[in-house]
Amino acid sequence: MLPSGASRRAADAPARACAVSTPGRVWLMDKLTVRRVGVLVKPHHPEAGKSICRLLEWLAPRGITLVVGPRVEIGEIARETGCAVETLEHEELAASVDMIVVLGGDGTMIATARLLDNRDVPVVGVNYGTLGYLTEVRVEEMTDALAAILAGNYHLDRRVMLAAELHRGTEKLLRNRVLNDVVISKSALARIIEIETWFNGQLVNCFRADGLIISTPTGSTAYNLSAGGPVVYPSMNAIVITPICPHTLSNRPLVVPDDAEIELILKTPKEEVVLTLDGQVGYRMEVGDRVLISKSRTTFNLMQPLNRNYFEVLRGKLKWGR
Repeated sequence: MLPSGASRRAADAPARACAVSTPGRVWLMDKLTVRRVGVLVKPHHPEAGKSICRLLEWLAPRGITLVVGPRVEIGEIARETGCAVETLEHEELAASVDMIVVLGGDGTMIATARLLDNRDVPVVGVNYGTLGYLTEVRVEEMTDALAAILAGNYHLDRRVMLAAELHRGTEKLLRNRVLNDVVISKSALARIIEIETWFNGQLVNCFRADGLIISTPTGSTAYNLSAGGPVVYPSMNAIVITPICPHTLSNRPLVVPDDAEIELILKTPKEEVVLTLDGQVGYRMEVGDRVLISKSRTTFNLMQPLNRNYFEVLRGKLKWGR
């Protein structure tokens, strides 16, 4: 069995680190030994083959092996570009690479965060379209950004993730990690639902609303923002509890520390209610079901170029000042 990327890096060569100051910020630059790069791609994207071939041709002279995820259509890539690539299942890929390049959008990055499970593999996101919240490198900048990363010129942004469990009586039905949010919501035709909410064993409220969002700082600009929740800086150690269209208008979003356990109990029977993780994994709930949410043991480690900053992303995506 191959050791994890983090373990191999420690065994192969020590990281070289130095601090570089910029106004209002200190960047830590770590030059890591990268011998194997994994690539995960948005399924069926028309540019995927060309981008993977370009990466392969750029990495090979540098002695770096490239492997891709199982959803990549390697036969089509070989026919279109002549590049032969190796595919691995997600679990094996995550366990055997030193870093991962994600080609796609924020949705692909969010899915990648769950696929990594508890592995501490750094990830860089390459966006095929406009600047994303998580995929900050444009496809035309891909090789320049990788050159900077291999030289140690990057910022490692450790994003908080949450672990969520769904319990029905004594049975655990579901366990997964989320990068953005945990959401309990009713169907379009259901009545208002009641969700009893506890924080470290203390009753917060029994929210009567269309649903409830438990958001990380990363997810604060997703569903939470649409529901009237606050934008939280990504490095904050916080969780946002945001009711969706609450029956009582004084039920406002609540920001709490991320080192606590949150318990949600569905109190409304005979309604169609769904638990959704990151907007990508869903499970039907029944009255009395409990959702336990706590801080994940590991973070999602996002490698960012030094010429990017969070407020630049916010200005671009939220059109501030326009």
